[in-house]
Amino acid sequence: MTEDQALEKNTRINLLFDFYEALLTEKQQNFTRYYFQDNYTLGEISSLFHITRQAVYEHIKRAELVLEDYESKLHLVEKHQQRGQMIQEIELQITAIQDSASSEVKQQLKALLEQMETLG
Repeated sequence: MTEDQALEKNTRINLLFDFYEALLTEKQQNFTRYYFQDNYTLGEISSLFHITRQAVYEHIKRAELVLEDYESKLHLVEKHQQRGQMIQEIELQITAIQDSASSEVKQQLKALLEQMETLG
């Protein structure tokens, strides 16, 4: 795995973890947090919890599978990313029409954008 692929995977797992952390077991939460967010090695985690590196590895791999499974069923991350793209597009459109649109239309668009951002 290249460095870019590893970084992309780490970013994805962290994003999935942000959405689905509460659905993991306590051990999966701890090991995933230590490994992906705090950059602990398998050896460091195994020392903290007094278990083998293999056991840590299996918990982390299982957590990755569970996170991906939740995303495949619920699509929360996908929807979050789509909303973010929509917000950016709306902001671009507001900027593009600022000179030509009435202030009432601009205010309505800004209000809708703010509502959408609070849903994010």
